[in-house]
Amino acid sequence: MLFSRFPRVQLATLPTPLQHLPRYGALANHPEVYIKRDDFMALGMGGNKLRHLEFWLGAALQQGADVIIACGRPESNQCRLTAAAAAKLGLKCILLHNTEKPDFLQGNILLSHLMGAQSIYLGEIDEDARQEQALALMESLKSEGHNPYLIGSDVPLGCLGYANAALELHQQALAQNVDLRHVVIVGAMGGTAAGFLFGTALLGHPFHVHVISVEYPKERLWSILERNFNNISHLLELTPNATLAEVATIHEEYLGPGYAQPTPEAIQTVRDLAQTEGILLENVYTSKTVWGMRDLVARGIIPATEPVCVIHTGGGPALFAQAELYQPRE
Repeated sequence: MLFSRFPRVQLATLPTPLQHLPRYGALANHPEVYIKRDDFMALGMGGNKLRHLEFWLGAALQQGADVIIACGRPESNQCRLTAAAAAKLGLKCILLHNTEKPDFLQGNILLSHLMGAQSIYLGEIDEDARQEQALALMESLKSEGHNPYLIGSDVPLGCLGYANAALELHQQALAQNVDLRHVVIVGAMGGTAAGFLFGTALLGHPFHVHVISVEYPKERLWSILERNFNNISHLLELTPNATLAEVATIHEEYLGPGYAQPTPEAIQTVRDLAQTEGILLENVYTSKTVWGMRDLVARGIIPATEPVCVIHTGGGPALFAQAELYQPRE
């Protein structure tokens, strides 16, 4: 197997389902809308980061790590799933949040707390300063005799989880006789999208991948994807059968005011998918991604004659921290 030389621990429930969305498709005026349910995993309420963590924690265990460190904002799915995986593996977990300590725990932070993670709140600092704090914590733990592992310290290794997801989706589409032509995936820090794009390129570009930016302007996200794409190639010591430019298009027009700031269309998309298919989204990553897919269909960029699949990367617990957006109106 392509990735078998890398240590890996089983965390995700794979393969995740590929489901047809006939009622939401009718709303979107597209008869063949599909969804890849990476929210449909058992551990820690599921989500895309479990695919990354299988490789990161495989490396951590191989290195004899006894403390796992992860960084993120309060709504971070990576922090929640790192806490879940660490609990399953019997490892101490420390989470660094670049925010003030909340008065009330809810959403992902609450779940991380329930799963035994220690949270450290650093105040409103940027990602570079947060990384400095993480490295300082690593040194402090080492001085105490611990062997810490920092989640995300080897980005290309984590990306292998989604390179594998592209291969998985392609096999599922063939098995279900779906002539899949388009895939829509979220673009944030870039690891999920870059891995999926590399896997698609390995396959020789069987479908085009539309990356919906939810965090960065197009130019910056492209730079991140390109760096990760090339680093995966270096890690695997192989050149894929298609280039990044051939397999990917970035769409920044759904970003709205910025990261974790929902647009009216994204807010409504949570309602629409819930009320047509009983599937829940949230307003940091997935609602903008699904709305982006629907709008790309409406604009003719994704033709209604060509099957499309949106990747549901999970994050449902964050919806409970967004309850004010969905209170009944009198």
